Amino acid sequence: MTRARTLEKRIRQEAKRQGLSWTLLRQGANHSLYGLDGVTIPIPRHAELGEGLTREIYKQCEAKLGRGWWRK
Repeated sequence: MTRARTLEKRIRQEAKRQGLSWTLLRQGANHSLYGLDGVTIPIPRHAELGEGLTREIYKQCEAKLGRGWWRK
């Protein structure tokens, strides 16, 4: 299980390291929508996220952060 805050922080730090923008677009009842340099990334509003869901969110970020960026 991964904490949602930890997931957001990890993406934010990597985006900053690569010089990309990571902004909160809006918060809905079930998801927070973030923009990663033009790509919309929905993150569920739960305290804990399963490993499969975490991996899928990381894969959505691959378009901007590079393939397998979270494994480095």
